Amino acid sequence: MSSHFLPVALPDRHLTTEELATAISVKPQSIRKRLSQTGAFHSVKPVGKLPSRRWLWPADSVEQLLNGGAK
Repeated sequence: MSSHFLPVALPDRHLTTEELATAISVKPQSIRKRLSQTGAFHSVKPVGKLPSRRWLWPADSVEQLLNGGAK
């Protein structure tokens, strides 16, 4: 069983694409590609974009994904 680093999942905590990629051990571009193809990353949808055009992902959904299934 591999351990994943995930910043503390507070109720309003969001991860950037780069933080998500680090947490699940994939390249950020893999997340962006799947998002553009399906509108989500393994059924986790981003909550919005920052003014810098970076996507924000809900930390609680990412944590569920790491534990075997998204919301």
